[in-house]
Amino acid sequence: MSNVYGVVLAGGIGARMGNIEKPKQFLELGGKPVIIHTIEKFAIHPGLTEVLVLAPRAWMTYTQDIIRKHISGGTKITVLEGGTSRNETIMNAVRYIEKQGNLNEDTLIVTHDSVRPFVTHRIIEENIRFAGEYGACDTVIPASDTIVESKSQEKITDIPNRKYMYQGQTPQSFRAVELKEAYEALSEAEKAILTDACKIMVLRGKHVHLVQGEVFNIKITYPYDVAVAKALLGMELD
Repeated sequence: MSNVYGVVLAGGIGARMGNIEKPKQFLELGGKPVIIHTIEKFAIHPGLTEVLVLAPRAWMTYTQDIIRKHISGGTKITVLEGGTSRNETIMNAVRYIEKQGNLNEDTLIVTHDSVRPFVTHRIIEENIRFAGEYGACDTVIPASDTIVESKSQEKITDIPNRKYMYQGQTPQSFRAVELKEAYEALSEAEKAILTDACKIMVLRGKHVHLVQGEVFNIKITYPYDVAVAKALLGMELD
């Protein structure tokens, strides 16, 4: 049986949310922080060995406190310090697993944005299955709008065929050893440019399988998203 880790990425400070006192993952939604809604989805999943929550250094104690307040029992939850970038944050989780002596060819990580609280059991389950089968997978939904490319940001350079376009969500899941090897093979310049973990695998010629996401698996980034999230809380989702 392979070890499977939920990796909740909460390293951001939410600058796009505007002038707020705390990072967006700690904003209240339905009586508890957004990040707690997200962690709960992983904490109750029976297939996870441990849930790793990567938080900004200044917010680690606060994160531990709200987890103790809102979540009891179930899967073990560990708060770790996030990195200087998204991929460095993921690598911090992999390094922790390695220090615990649990990093091997079968170890899987299911990485997820802390501000996507509406992820479903099915999505997590399929990420675990396809990451184990193919080595990497990405949660996506078909693009509903025509995608327009503009390299100059002033004029159109291409309009790709929409039927081949998808909008990326999370989780993104991997065999941890394969992701670590692919990341360490990057140059420092490549590491600075490549923020998406799945793109690292694609550039290495790895198969990244598609997992069908959900339209409601939204990322809370802007104030508008908070209003949408409050409406979604009143719906039966799964």
